[in-house]
Amino acid sequence: MIINWRGQSCFQITSSQNKNDQVSIVIDPFSNEIGLRALKFQADVLLISHDHPDHNNIKAVSGDPLIIDGPGEYDVKGTVINGIPAFHDNSQGVERGRITIYTIETEEIKLCHLSDLGQKELTSEQLDRIGDVDILMIPIGGIYTINSAEAIKIMAQIEPKIIIPMHYKIPKLNIKLDGADSFLKALGIKKLEPLPKLSIKKKDISSEEAKIILLEP
Repeated sequence: MIINWRGQSCFQITSSQNKNDQVSIVIDPFSNEIGLRALKFQADVLLISHDHPDHNNIKAVSGDPLIIDGPGEYDVKGTVINGIPAFHDNSQGVERGRITIYTIETEEIKLCHLSDLGQKELTSEQLDRIGDVDILMIPIGGIYTINSAEAIKIMAQIEPKIIIPMHYKIPKLNIKLDGADSFLKALGIKKLEPLPKLSIKKKDISSEEAKIILLEP
């Protein structure tokens, strides 16, 4: 499996169950209006977590993808996707509405993308549906989502093996967000070099201690 972070909450995931069943998944492509250059993708599956311009640029993705934009269960070439309802704020969606959390199971690895989660904690029902997570993609930038301290509490609820921060301040982004430094500092990490991409197999995932991985946008 190869995981690329394209900035904000946008990820491109390429999975191969076997040589004949490669699946390309794009999550939350953004438009140019956030300051970052909107990228073009080709995908089998497009996941949209909510209808905001920094998450819903459907036109950026070609290849006649299966578009999933809400809760439900889906199976694409053996890749199982589960959409779980959640809130963009800590007020039951009154301020910023609803979002969809996605879990993706492929190559015996379970990923979870928390979208623009604003809840300070997940409900027991949400946790049951999320289940055991190998790789967690979590917002840390605050303002419109959970902040670093709240993200750490959510991580403790889910107990993933690998954490990939997202939705934080990067160069050219014109949305006010906190940077990754405060998140790393809260975890006692002085410095962490970002990777251009994450190439990973099930055997590479350790169950001993959670690992933080920064990716280059």
